[in-house]
Amino acid sequence: MDVILQVVLSLAESPWVYPTVFLLTVADAFLVIVPSETVVVGLAAIAASSGAPNLALMAPLAAVAVVIGDSLTYALGRRLGTERFRWQKNPRIVTAMGWARLALSKRAAVVLLTARFVPFGRIAVNLTAGATGFSYRRFLPLTAIAGCVWSAYNVAIGALFGTWFHDNPLLAIVLSIVVAIGLGILVDVASARLTKRRKT
Repeated sequence: MDVILQVVLSLAESPWVYPTVFLLTVADAFLVIVPSETVVVGLAAIAASSGAPNLALMAPLAAVAVVIGDSLTYALGRRLGTERFRWQKNPRIVTAMGWARLALSKRAAVVLLTARFVPFGRIAVNLTAGATGFSYRRFLPLTAIAGCVWSAYNVAIGALFGTWFHDNPLLAIVLSIVVAIGLGILVDVASARLTKRRKT
């Protein structure tokens, strides 16, 4: 256990931790298999219990990476459009795109902020925003707010558990990641229920 802890702490103290967080967070905007939340929360827990990495640097870095990643996903959606491929003509996809277009036109801030906390949700909404011609001038400030909230939220959860379990950084990492994932699932479920109510 001590060996694992030493490895984790040495990785957290490495100068490569910052570019790694940045690249993972950018990639996570369109590759759901990349665990940026887990990395940010875990590193924040380590930082609160050991002092490294520097949270004052990591939090804004992650927020900037979110904006870049979401903007790249938006650009990909703009390039793909809504009718370029056969799969896009599937009735379910057409319905989903129609719903997303309507939701973005009526409550863009809520949709973009909520979707940022749901791995598949953020990809779908950002792709749809680009594909359906949602204004990038509106998209950019909203995704910047979403990025700042997302970064602050993940860093806060990690730091909170890192402070509570100061003497046991590994437990702090595990618990903070479990709580962050659990809260993400709750946001997803609550969002789906609200959407269902609005449709009925």
